Amino acid sequence: MEERFRLTLAQLNPTTGALAENAAKARAAWEEGRRAGADMVALPEMFLAGYQVQDLVLKPAFTADAMAQVEALARECAQGPALGIGAPFAAHGHLYNAYYICQNGAVTARIFKHHLPNDGVFDEQRVYDSGPINGPYTVGPVRIGTPICEDAWFEDVAEALAETGAGILLVPNGSPYHRSKADLRLSHMVARVVETGLPLAYLNLVGGQDDQVFDGGSFVLNPGGELAVQAPVFDEAMIHVDFTRTDRGWRAETGARAVHPDEWEQDYRAMVVALGDYLAKSGFSRVLLGLSGGVDSALVAAIAADAIGPGNVHCVMLPSEYTSPESLEDAAAVARALGCRLDEVPIDGPRAAVTQALAPLFAGTAPDITEENIQSRLRGLILMALSNKFGAMLLTTGNKSEVAVGYATIYGDMAGGYNPIKDLYKTRVFQTCRWRNDNHRDWMQGPAGEVIPPRVIDKPPSAELRPDQKDEDSLPPYPVLDAILEGLIDRDCAIADLVAEGFDRDTVKRVERLIYLSEYKRFQSAPGARLTPRAFWLDRRYPIVNRWRDPG
Repeated sequence: MEERFRLTLAQLNPTTGALAENAAKARAAWEEGRRAGADMVALPEMFLAGYQVQDLVLKPAFTADAMAQVEALARECAQGPALGIGAPFAAHGHLYNAYYICQNGAVTARIFKHHLPNDGVFDEQRVYDSGPINGPYTVGPVRIGTPICEDAWFEDVAEALAETGAGILLVPNGSPYHRSKADLRLSHMVARVVETGLPLAYLNLVGGQDDQVFDGGSFVLNPGGELAVQAPVFDEAMIHVDFTRTDRGWRAETGARAVHPDEWEQDYRAMVVALGDYLAKSGFSRVLLGLSGGVDSALVAAIAADAIGPGNVHCVMLPSEYTSPESLEDAAAVARALGCRLDEVPIDGPRAAVTQALAPLFAGTAPDITEENIQSRLRGLILMALSNKFGAMLLTTGNKSEVAVGYATIYGDMAGGYNPIKDLYKTRVFQTCRWRNDNHRDWMQGPAGEVIPPRVIDKPPSAELRPDQKDEDSLPPYPVLDAILEGLIDRDCAIADLVAEGFDRDTVKRVERLIYLSEYKRFQSAPGARLTPRAFWLDRRYPIVNRWRDPG
């Protein structure tokens, strides 16, 4: 009789620190797997604790609680399939990123992560000990080897597992999204199956955690790199994978292979998921934002409407004497198209009061950027008051170009709890607005159609803090600025490199200076969805005080 093995991959969304809640999700997944006839139900890396837990895992009470939850799960899931789940493990002065195998009411194996990532958003060497390379464990008729996430990016762990009798590789992951990440994962996993000749099941988390978004996209490969199964991105999914033993070893049967969307849709979905999960996991159900009539706030309003529904998005227009009639019309058009509430709170009165209060101290000085920033800070004050009064999280709306060069007012338009477009350069903001106007998906809670009027996208950007102000009065044109920023930030280019690419040296030097001078602002800025491998915060960590400048 042909030997078969059914593995259920639970691509689910945990909440960091919600141990009992995550354990309940694991039990429900195990029950579903049992009903489907699974021999094993697997959950991703550190699922029970959530990922990344950062220094929370250093608190002994937290780790002890997590370990106790795993033991309870093992007892509760005794009659049925084996359960694999990620959680921390501490003993004898060591702390590990571990993967537990529960069978017949007990934990029968623990695998410890060997390669600890220490770049980008990861600093696992700071909190965990590197474990030994574990051998395979047995579930029913199969010996399974489990390289945990980073372990599968190197050949030694998978090779050792193959040499010690593994028939299938199960790789639990907490792999966060960035643009083109899926192709990178797939190439590494193909290398492992080619080297070992074993089928491989890659299981990833899904959902948002602070700035990071886990995009799922779990898959199963057969030897040679053939894709047998592929899960959707960003959605929770329960995937039942059947393996059969052949004369060449275990092979996965072909199942559903979801088609993944292009990078524009994935970026947009990442921003929607990041915001929705940040709100839900923080206990917020409504948001508030300043809607200026400009493209950035319009896009943030659209993302918010798609994440939590237009009825939960409160937009506020805060005009001054410099606000154009067109901006008032455009803000109203965006709110109307999205179906969001829009209120208007003029800042003329508060501005006059502040001007009068400061007049004795400002006597004899000429108006400058100080007065411009007072307008922005009054808007931040009013929006924060509304947030406090009505319990809606204030969203800030600065794009990556502005955040990079400090073209934003600290304690003003930078005020807020979350920034969905923090890792989106201005030129991509324009294109993302066009993409959203042209596309609608079932996961979007906002309306279909043209939700951001073309005039909002096409007009010259302006902060409207002085007469006839345009962003290009202070900054290079955005296509030039973004290309320079991409070189300096995303590629770590030297000034000479960019000059060789054709950029003006003085312009590059000026942009570099603005980036370094603005570090203190970014240090105090709201978190936002990570879309690239060089997002501000954990990916790029620079000192606030820094006198070095590239002499090139």
